[in-house]
Amino acid sequence: MKFKQPQTLQQIASLIEAEFVGASNFSITGINEIHVVENGDIVFVDHPKYYDKALESNATTILINKEVACPEGKSLLISDDPFRDFNKITKHFNPFIASKSTISETAIIGEGTIIQPNVFIGDNVSIGKNCVIHPNVTIYSGSVIGENVTIHANTVLGADAFYYKNRPEGFDKLLSGGRVVIKNNVDLGASCTIDRGVTGDTTIGEGTKIDNQVHIGHDTVIGKKCLIASQTGIAGCVVIEDEVTMWGQVGMASGITIGKGAVIQAQSGISKSLEGGKSYFGYPAEEVRTKLRELATIKRIVKDFNKK
Repeated sequence: MKFKQPQTLQQIASLIEAEFVGASNFSITGINEIHVVENGDIVFVDHPKYYDKALESNATTILINKEVACPEGKSLLISDDPFRDFNKITKHFNPFIASKSTISETAIIGEGTIIQPNVFIGDNVSIGKNCVIHPNVTIYSGSVIGENVTIHANTVLGADAFYYKNRPEGFDKLLSGGRVVIKNNVDLGASCTIDRGVTGDTTIGEGTKIDNQVHIGHDTVIGKKCLIASQTGIAGCVVIEDEVTMWGQVGMASGITIGKGAVIQAQSGISKSLEGGKSYFGYPAEEVRTKLRELATIKRIVKDFNKK
């Protein structure tokens, strides 16, 4: 999430009431999660396991809960609760604003686009030319939709990320300040749910076709010309490269990559990254031929055991 204008280290420190290490006028241009940080961003870290990863990342300001040596060319914000303070920053620069109409006056809707009854379109949404948005679709504020996109009934774009910190008093939610971006020539089936990014974009690539009742988690990036069948669940921060096919009821863990041209057969469970250009099946998913040989071996073992 980029700020509308750069902030100084001093300004951010004052906002969250934190100590800082670095020049008071050190420039900060946004906040992001570790997997998408860029020069000028703040990243937060609150566990020793990830200190080095955060300090060595592309982020130039690290919001951290321990005094450590500051890497050259970077700055630190020292906080007793980085998770809480990251939320403060998100809320300050991207506050929730209640809508006053079903279709916001700030929404941009392209020529030839059809909006069916009972559609909700939030603030600063952009929809390109020649789209069809069917009844009861909900498009949260800030979403970006390209041209020639079809979205079927009851689909929701831009709900919050499923991202919580477990505290003694209950689960604390990480606020979502990102967007959903749908590229040109995408079809979305009925009752799909695509969560916004926490700080970046959840993106559906050009020409991708998604069936009914598919869930896509926060900050996931899906490439061009993918086919995703019904009841597939994709967790957050997944990268699906171009021309991947997923059949029904595939489940996928967070933070993995599916290579270009991979085919994943129905009801497979994906717990790790998979190479492109191959077909996969089962849980945990393996190449189809390997999995079928494995299942055949197990079947023979069971058969032989039952003969005894």
